Amino acid sequence: MPATESDLCAIVDDARAKKTPLAIEGGGTRAGLGRPVQTAETVSMRGLDGIVFYEPAEMVICARAGATLASVEALLGERNQILPFEPPDHRRFYGSSGEPTIGAIAACNLSGSRRIAVGAARDSLIGVRFVNGAGEAIKNGGRVMKNVTGLDLVKLSAGALGTLGALTEVTFKLLPKPETSATLVLNGLDDSRAIQALSQALGSPFEVSGAAHLPAGVGGHTARTLLRIENFENSVRYRIAELRKLVGGDAVLDDATSRALWNDVSECGFFAARDNEISARAIWRVSTAPSRAPDFVRLVQRTGAVAHFYDWGGGLVWLAVDATGDSRAKDVRAAVAVAGGHATLVRAPDEVRAHVDVFQTLPEPLMKLTRGVKASIDPDGIFNPGRMYARM
Repeated sequence: MPATESDLCAIVDDARAKKTPLAIEGGGTRAGLGRPVQTAETVSMRGLDGIVFYEPAEMVICARAGATLASVEALLGERNQILPFEPPDHRRFYGSSGEPTIGAIAACNLSGSRRIAVGAARDSLIGVRFVNGAGEAIKNGGRVMKNVTGLDLVKLSAGALGTLGALTEVTFKLLPKPETSATLVLNGLDDSRAIQALSQALGSPFEVSGAAHLPAGVGGHTARTLLRIENFENSVRYRIAELRKLVGGDAVLDDATSRALWNDVSECGFFAARDNEISARAIWRVSTAPSRAPDFVRLVQRTGAVAHFYDWGGGLVWLAVDATGDSRAKDVRAAVAVAGGHATLVRAPDEVRAHVDVFQTLPEPLMKLTRGVKASIDPDGIFNPGRMYARM
């Protein structure tokens, strides 16, 4: 476990000399994301802990990659600030232990329901330090994002799952913490009508920060369409009232109830890995156009039963399917080919993830570009080999 960036550089130099691939790990809470990594050595980043700097007035924080998400959020909470993208804690989802780290949040580009309003983790990430496959410490980005020039490595690092390098520091821009929140609930809508209501609300001037639909059987017996409003109390009250005039509504959830429910939505808590029937299923995460999402679900349902719900106004579909065989990969990919978008197998047994394309297969020109980026940053394939794509 390296305690400094220099320690990590030495570890990478040694691994490169011995041609020993390395598995890069944060808190180990999302080991089930991506393809199984077959490596002889695991490097835990938890020793690279602590805050590098925090400037509340500038609303920016830089933390070492091994700092826990909980410690970062606690520090921000003292100044009523937040990471804008609502980073999810997936320990319930994977049935894992340990503590999520801020570096893993960046490496996996993990974003919750607020993404629909403020963007993904990648959009808030403005600076990184990482060690590349040559054992060199690289810095990219900084404290203030003035333009997009020079942010290529920052954006490439987000979502690469540690396959390009080992992050040592990450810098995020922040937002003020909302004073309160409320959720407008519409009961009993079918999927198509629900997506229409979500789209209408998101197109309004009322700054919806969460837009999800839970079909009957997901978190309750009745289908629920959810619209979240956040900010100052008077503003929330006014905008909820105006939304009810626009799309209707059957109930309004208070701040505490709203927060608990959106945690379940953001963290896919409805499909948590508990000792029940749903925990035995494989889970797909599908991004598609909201208007096509209900059609996509219907296409998959033609070949077998699924449990599902929608987030991001319908642009994100969570599917729980039978984990046997290929975990319905052929059916899901065929439906995506018709509806458009991309699908990721985010939870399945190791043997399934080892033989099924976990991430959407890229067209050959994009795959060639991806291989080229990997080769330029990690020429010997040291970091997390095969985590995203086989033989890379």
